[in-house]
Amino acid sequence: MSDATKAPAASGRAATKKALPEHLKSYKHVWVFVEQERGQAHPVSWELLGAGRVLADKLGVDLAAVVVGAKNEQTQNVVHEAFCYGADLAYLVADDLLKDYRNESYTKALTDLVNAYKPEILLLGATTLGRDLAGSVATTLLTGLTADCTELDVDAEGSLAATRPTFGGSLLCTIFTLNYRPQMATVRPRVMPMPERVEKLVGRVIEHPLGLVEDDIVTKVLAFLPDRESSKSNLAFADVVVAGGLGLGSPENFQLIRQLASVLGAEYGCSRPLVQKGWVSSDRQIGQTGKTIRPKLYIAAGISGAIQHRVGVEGADYILAINTDKNAPIFDFAHLGVISDAVRLLPSLTEAFSKRLSPHQRDRLAS
Repeated sequence: MSDATKAPAASGRAATKKALPEHLKSYKHVWVFVEQERGQAHPVSWELLGAGRVLADKLGVDLAAVVVGAKNEQTQNVVHEAFCYGADLAYLVADDLLKDYRNESYTKALTDLVNAYKPEILLLGATTLGRDLAGSVATTLLTGLTADCTELDVDAEGSLAATRPTFGGSLLCTIFTLNYRPQMATVRPRVMPMPERVEKLVGRVIEHPLGLVEDDIVTKVLAFLPDRESSKSNLAFADVVVAGGLGLGSPENFQLIRQLASVLGAEYGCSRPLVQKGWVSSDRQIGQTGKTIRPKLYIAAGISGAIQHRVGVEGADYILAINTDKNAPIFDFAHLGVISDAVRLLPSLTEAFSKRLSPHQRDRLAS
């Protein structure tokens, strides 16, 4: 049901709706927690501001960005960016104790803000940090949290309708948190489209004190080791992705995926079964339990396209599917389908692209 929270349970669509209790009617507006690390905001925060804008407009309320961080110019720059991506106002908790993420200090900052200003909806990115923080905040506030959502909307009565895969990804379930506030949801990066950035001046900023000293926080940060040089994939933000599935037949044939990706200047990935078999590392997995991608071009070779995979790729601008099974589910949502053996077709595609694309053209395709 949620990240690290079990009570109260979020209600399913079939639940009977009741009038909102009087003490919850004071909860208004849509909030987005802006995740940032040393002044660098995570792109999922801007994606959520775009989604939050739609919800706020439907409800006729304000869209607010919540920024928590050190008291410095970098944090102020993040606040400015939040207005450029659509925020009507910002709530800021700035304290040098918040320079690095620690669950205890960030949970206090966010729960204090909620208790003081009472948002109706609170959205966070389903990142490593966001999942950890969302679970703690929801548990502390005793409210419902719907995790890893693929769609957000509000119904005729103004309740948040949060849709997410369930039963192992075989169904999509829309969940309501009817009698608790705020209504919380996490959304993975790249699920929502990135809104257009429009340069704006900083608007109304409401500052709130943290109210902690270092001795109040059990966890201590001994060192900060950036992972910018990590060799892990950057699938979520790649413009071209080539992926393979069980239809490749053997781990040796996955090299065909890597070769095509190299020619196109693309990232490469795979479906879940290939990770389970140990053919490919888990950071390359695409789908419900892997990465969500929104590339300009997605080439899926030997992937059947079950719902677990579909929810991770259907935001792509153009999907090319290659499969021997003409009834494969992937052909239901691919823009172009090729009924063929991927093992035979991929070398031909690689050769054709290699001849037609100059290094400059490959760089443009991947940029």
